[in-house]
Amino acid sequence: MNIQNILKNEEIRQLNTISLIASENIASIPVCAALSSALTNKYAEGYPGRRYYAGCEHADEIEAYAIELAKKIFNCKWANVQPHSGSQANQAIFLALLNPGDTILSLSLEAGGHLTHGAKVSATSKFYNIVNYSLDSNGIIDMQQVEELARKHKPKLIITGASGYPRLFDWSHFRKIANEVGAYLMADIAHTAGLVAGGVHANPVEFVDVITSTTHKTLRGPRGGIILSNNEELGAKIDRALFPGIQGGPLMNNIAAKAVAFEENLQPEFKTYAKNVLKNAQILAKALQTAGGKLVTDGTDNHLMILDCRSFAFDGKSAEKLLYEANVLISVSALLDDTSWIKPSGIRLGTPYITTLGVNENEMHEFCKLFVECLQSKNPAQLKEYVIKTANRLYPQFLQVQKPF
Repeated sequence: MNIQNILKNEEIRQLNTISLIASENIASIPVCAALSSALTNKYAEGYPGRRYYAGCEHADEIEAYAIELAKKIFNCKWANVQPHSGSQANQAIFLALLNPGDTILSLSLEAGGHLTHGAKVSATSKFYNIVNYSLDSNGIIDMQQVEELARKHKPKLIITGASGYPRLFDWSHFRKIANEVGAYLMADIAHTAGLVAGGVHANPVEFVDVITSTTHKTLRGPRGGIILSNNEELGAKIDRALFPGIQGGPLMNNIAAKAVAFEENLQPEFKTYAKNVLKNAQILAKALQTAGGKLVTDGTDNHLMILDCRSFAFDGKSAEKLLYEANVLISVSALLDDTSWIKPSGIRLGTPYITTLGVNENEMHEFCKLFVECLQSKNPAQLKEYVIKTANRLYPQFLQVQKPF
C-alpha cells in the first residue's frame, strides 16, 4: 500500500464525481496550501499574547487576523477560531454555560437536528438532560411545542440549528421563549454559515447569545469550527471552556486556512456564489417535485432538501447505492415515521459542492433532468456519463482559476 497512490486515486475519484452531500464542498488551492504550510509544525497552546510555548509571534498574528475577519463577516464583537470541529465548538458552549444535569432543549435528531445537540448516542445526552422539540404535520418546527416544552422543563440552554432541516429558523420567536424561561439561546449555523456570510440568509447574531459553526460546508474553508458572540464577557468564559477545558494546542495551519477562507468569504464573488447555491437548490427541488418526488416541508429555503425516497419506490440506502453507481454522492436521512436508522426512507441533497464546481443555471436544469430520470428508471448509465463529462470539464477549470497562495 502506498499513500501517494491512494491520494492520487482519491483525486481521480473527485474528478469524476459530483457530490450532493449537503455538508461537503471544495476548498480552494490557497486554503489547501495554508493547511500544508510550515504552521503544521508549531505548537501554540493558549491564545494570542498568552501562549505556553515560545516562538508563537506569527501564530499570534495569524490567529488575531482570523478572529478579526470572522468578526467582520458575521458583524459580531467576539470570536474564537480554535475549535477543531463544529462538534467541539458545541461542547465548549455546553461546558461554559451548563452544569452536569442541566436541561437542553433542542431539535430531535429524527427531525433534522445534530448528534451533538443531544442524541442518545452522543456524549451530550450522558451529561445533560435532553428535551427535544420536533416538527408539525407540515414538517415545520412546531413553535407552540417549543413554548410548551420550555415552560414545562425550564431549560438552561435552547439550541436552534440543524443538519437536516430545509427551512428558516424564527430566531426572534426563539429569543422571546428563551427570555421568558431564563435560558441561553444558541444558534448552530454549521450548514448555513456561508449563506449568512453571502448575505442571502439573515444573521442570528442580534437574537442569540452565541453562534457555533463549521468552516467547511457552505463557507468553503478547511474542516474546523468557530464560535461567535456579541457578548464579550460570555466569550471569555467560552475561551476558557475550549482551552484548556476540552482542547489542547490549536491547529495553527488550520487556523491559517480558516483566515484564507474568510478572506474569500468577504469577496463580492462569494455573494454571487451564495445566491447561486440557493438558485441551484430551488432548481433541484422543483425538478424532483415535478417528477412526483415528495420533499419534507414541500421545498427548501436553504442549500439542502430531504427527499422521501418512497415517492420513487426506494428506501434511502437503495437510492444511495444507485446514485453512487452514477458517480453522484448523497447522504441518507431518516424521516420522522421511520422505525430504523439502518434502512431510512430519506436522502439529504445539497448544492454547495456542485455550485462551487461551477455548474450554472442551464447546466443545473440538465443535471436535474438526468438525475430524476435515473431515479425513475433505476438506470444510472446516462447520468454517470453526464457527471464524468461535466466534472472532468469543470473541476480542472476550478483548480486553474485559483490564485496562488
